[in-house]
Amino acid sequence: MTRPHVVVVGAYGSAGVAAAEVLADADVELTLVDDGDPGGGLCILRGCMPSKEVLSAAAHRYQTRHDHRLTGDPPAVDLDAVVETKDDHVLGFAEHRRAAVHDLAERENVTFHHETAEFVDDCVLDVGGERVDADYVVVATGSDLNVPDLPGLGDVDWMGSRDVLDATDFPDSGVVMGFGYVGLELVPYLSEAAGMDITVIEHDDRPLDDYHRSFGEELLDMYREEFGVDVRTEVYEERVEPTTDGGVRLHLEDGTTAEGDQLFLFTGRRPSYPDGLDATSLDPWPDWVQGTLQSVDDERVFVVGDANGERMLLHNAKEEGYLAGRNVLHSEVGEELERYDPLPHKVLFSGTGVYPFASLGLTAPEAREVGRDVVTAQRDATDDGVFKTKDAPRGTARLVVDADDGTVLGYHGLHYHADVMAKTMQVVLEAGMDVREIPDRAYHPTTPEILDGLFRETADQL
Repeated sequence: MTRPHVVVVGAYGSAGVAAAEVLADADVELTLVDDGDPGGGLCILRGCMPSKEVLSAAAHRYQTRHDHRLTGDPPAVDLDAVVETKDDHVLGFAEHRRAAVHDLAERENVTFHHETAEFVDDCVLDVGGERVDADYVVVATGSDLNVPDLPGLGDVDWMGSRDVLDATDFPDSGVVMGFGYVGLELVPYLSEAAGMDITVIEHDDRPLDDYHRSFGEELLDMYREEFGVDVRTEVYEERVEPTTDGGVRLHLEDGTTAEGDQLFLFTGRRPSYPDGLDATSLDPWPDWVQGTLQSVDDERVFVVGDANGERMLLHNAKEEGYLAGRNVLHSEVGEELERYDPLPHKVLFSGTGVYPFASLGLTAPEAREVGRDVVTAQRDATDDGVFKTKDAPRGTARLVVDADDGTVLGYHGLHYHADVMAKTMQVVLEAGMDVREIPDRAYHPTTPEILDGLFRETADQL
């Protein structure tokens, strides 16, 4: 019996390598394709890992500047050293990823092509001029910057997140389009580390508008007060033009303008696919990827990671890759396929990472939409003296609990160490724990006291 032939396009990325690891151990012919140079995946080279590298430098300066107990001028951030350190680390991480892929290619059933793949028919690809016929294709080709269709954009110089992470010199001022996760992370970096005067255009009345308004309001206050950022809310861009001195002028729909030396686009990301989709039955559109990670147009094609356009987060990409690999094997032998229904789990390193935002599970409105009656509790960082003693007094947190059986349904926190608490809350939510059964034992003085307070308040309501 002929072994099924599986092609993974985007094998260096987090989703692609996860699928490859599963399939390499199976009785399949596996072809891995990636044209990355140097290769290693978006998260390692251009996303979450390098951004945390540069943010850490800004965080040290922010905390030094913010602490009234320290005297003298705040230290300057050496951007050359920041980028050099970042490159040294992430290139090492990427080398490790490439080595893992190349090790897989040493196996008898695995072939790796450092080439570009293009569809020429359903499940048929051109890989560096070679025709490859596949029984299954795993598309793990990541995402690209979403460049808005704004009049005049082609006439001005702009920088995306990739450019910011590599830059060692910035002008005095800038205008930012996009105040989602990327903007919330990089705007304080530009202000704190690069010393820029920043104006941000926010379409809604606050960032994180899918969450309780206290989070967005706190972020607005924080960015304006702590980082000196001018955030313009509830306004849209109309057009952009260069200024006579080499800067940019952004015209807004309310008749005002925003000017700066540099325009930054932090306008989100869009899925990236191999060329040649028009030669196939594949037609990307909302909901075109099923819960099994199969395309609705061709169930032999599995779409994982940023390419499916759903979650666009590293941990989800890896989980999707592993599941897609398993589902290819299930499909081949006629077994029922697994569905991907993860616990929502996001961490945003806002406020230079000193005040991260962590969100796990459901918000109260989301819980009610699926028929759950809920009780909620909210605590501010100022409710627990430990944050004040650690000179990190900002932020707030909310807990969502099922009113009938006490199951913890969601935790959302914007405060110091919220990212660290995310793992604890993941365990609580994944285990379906009753809030009344969580041990009430605070290890004073530690920041998880905010969790203990939320547990007590919701348990008392029940």
